[in-house]
Amino acid sequence: MFYLDHAATTPVRPDVVQAMLPYLGDRFGNPSSHHTVGEASASVLSDARRRVAAVFGMRPADIVFTSGGTEADNLAVKGITIGTALHRGGGRSAPMHVITTPIEHEAVLASCGYLERVHGASITRLPVDATGLVAPADIAAALRPETALVSIGYANNEVGTVQDLGAIAAVTRAAGVALHVDAVQAAGWLPLADTGADAISVAGHKIGAPPGIGVLAIRGRVPLEPLLHGGGQERERRSGTENVAGAVAIATALEIAERERPAAAARVGALRDRFIARVLAFVPSSRLTGHPVRRLPSLASFTFAGTSGESVLLELERRGIVSSSGSACAAGSDEPSHVLLALGITPELAQTAVRFSFGHDFGAGDEERAAALLDAAADAVAASVTAVRSGP
Repeated sequence: MFYLDHAATTPVRPDVVQAMLPYLGDRFGNPSSHHTVGEASASVLSDARRRVAAVFGMRPADIVFTSGGTEADNLAVKGITIGTALHRGGGRSAPMHVITTPIEHEAVLASCGYLERVHGASITRLPVDATGLVAPADIAAALRPETALVSIGYANNEVGTVQDLGAIAAVTRAAGVALHVDAVQAAGWLPLADTGADAISVAGHKIGAPPGIGVLAIRGRVPLEPLLHGGGQERERRSGTENVAGAVAIATALEIAERERPAAAARVGALRDRFIARVLAFVPSSRLTGHPVRRLPSLASFTFAGTSGESVLLELERRGIVSSSGSACAAGSDEPSHVLLALGITPELAQTAVRFSFGHDFGAGDEERAAALLDAAADAVAASVTAVRSGP
């Protein structure tokens, strides 16, 4: 199997398994327990928090362990918006305003929808250009006195476009408005420190840790209303018995990914470019989606006019390639991608989309193999479509 769907999930790294195993066995203490077994776990949790903070260039106290990227996004969008309104005075009846874009992950968009529906928040969904970029000037123009949060994805999970976070952060910083960045896809490929963000979400299963663990790194000065209430864990920002094994896993995965990142990003990015060039040259129906240059090193996405994305995927899998039509969170949906529609792609063309996402192990020659198999798959689908249209 040639697995090219790392944007959906990654295999757990062997080093991560070894690091977390003791905390799934005899080192099982509850970090909140006031005895030696619990205190030992509390010490391990504290060390994991310190290690994660170092990758983000933040303080250990800024790290909140969550159940994954979706919870981290929910906590950021809902928690910062409501927390800021409470901090400013006026309680939950105070005006709330959030700025985002229509190409964000559903965890962000649905959280904004919740604030709009339940709390009467005003949500500005700024348009993006045909490559998926939002203009920092548009963010500046959309700011209001009641704006509590700007939430922008670092790199889009479907088309790979990388936003200009430096320019966006300059706008939000000048206005004194918190900036949340969904970095779930960026982790392991783009720097997580010095982004200018006030809050950053990542998910463990995208970087070689198991599902069920994530992080919201949020600066202490940012007001945050918790979503989960109870025992007051995570400095009262996320109650619930901590996942010590998961915290060790994501700390280990982040450290490895960051250590490998500079070399892997350069190497895989060059292979990605060769893959894209080969596909565009040999598959006449192909069209690259997303920004041609400002894109993740690990991701290439296309539409194939006159075909069906699902048919191409089935043909690819027959040939040993596993990829996807877009976000795994939208798998099974018959609706065209909201991301592609926001880029101005027609619903019919959007339903022909296929996404290829590479891991750190993507090596020289893999791009040629993948492109050749895609060429064959696209030809097979096109021939089938022609035969059906021609009739008996």
